[in-house]
Amino acid sequence: MNKLIQICKSPWLVMLTVLSLSCTSVMADRIKDLTTVAAMRSNQLIGYGLVVGLQGTGDGADVSFTAQSMKTLLNRLGVSMEGPLSDFETASSSGKLDIKNVAAVMVTAELPGFAKPGQKIDITVSAIGKASNLRGGTLLLSSLRGVDGEIYALAQGALTATGIDAAAAGSKVAIGVPTAARIPSGATVERIVDNPFDKADRIVLNVRESDFTTTNAIVSAINGRFGADVARALDGVSITLQAPQDLTQRVAFMSMVENMDVMPGEPTARVVVNAKTGTVVISRNVRVSAAAVTHGTISVSIAATNEISQPGPFSQGQTAAVQNAEVKVSEPNKPMFLFQPGVDLRQIVDAVNQVGASPSSLIAILEALKTSGSLRAELIVI
Repeated sequence: MNKLIQICKSPWLVMLTVLSLSCTSVMADRIKDLTTVAAMRSNQLIGYGLVVGLQGTGDGADVSFTAQSMKTLLNRLGVSMEGPLSDFETASSSGKLDIKNVAAVMVTAELPGFAKPGQKIDITVSAIGKASNLRGGTLLLSSLRGVDGEIYALAQGALTATGIDAAAAGSKVAIGVPTAARIPSGATVERIVDNPFDKADRIVLNVRESDFTTTNAIVSAINGRFGADVARALDGVSITLQAPQDLTQRVAFMSMVENMDVMPGEPTARVVVNAKTGTVVISRNVRVSAAAVTHGTISVSIAATNEISQPGPFSQGQTAAVQNAEVKVSEPNKPMFLFQPGVDLRQIVDAVNQVGASPSSLIAILEALKTSGSLRAELIVI
């Protein structure tokens, strides 16, 4: 009995127990991180507007609809653009109004679910004319419409542009995209989007990553806590919940559901390759069947030496230029590495690092393994 008590008091046993409990809690995810409520879907908004206050980087006289929009706006504000002076200016400028401090833009935004009138949302402003820089500009009042043509938000405010475009003496430096900018909390919601959250008998949850194992685990966890048939799986993505009719109880019920911990299913084995940056991400479940791989490149170098040939004394010859070229072909001695059946991610990385493969070489090896049928994973090239 004393020996048993001493074993239980062993610090190593306590540490292993704590580690095992922490590993178990780390593997579990909250339902709110795995699913989204179908009624909370967002909606896209779009609008047209004018940005003023630019430092001569606007559309200028080459974009007709910018001048037309500016005339219409000024007429609405009581500034008349008609009359003899306007006709003279139009005739002298060949019908073009040169406005260098104004740019026509498209305004886009994402209206979150349950957004109420008076709330603020972020907007993105993008030039559609010949404006070269939107830095320092101010967006005039613009209406944002949904797919049904109704106005759901009004946008206005100073732009926040991170791009820089500077040119002088024939040199030009551009950092980022200066023709696109954002306005944090730049639009005010004016209309509610109807959703079935307070009317429907059942609430629909959509799993972010389609997986039957994750869907089944969520249904089992909810039914195990609230009773049978509270949650039903429609397919590998959608789950319906029998929610209370009272809105206060319904909100409390969804709060308890989204904070429940669930053990999700293992993701699909994938290898994601970014061909532009050379980035390769390999998931933990990737396996490779038996295969032998070698990778090498042939390099050809040409060295040219220019020399001057002088004629001998009293030979009456002419000085001539002579070019000597030396061509070398080299092929590095790359060892071949062998993949045993069912190797895991660590063995794949160790084998590739052993031969010193570069990111581009690793991409070529993975594509060749996929073509040969040895790579047991989905290869995604972005």
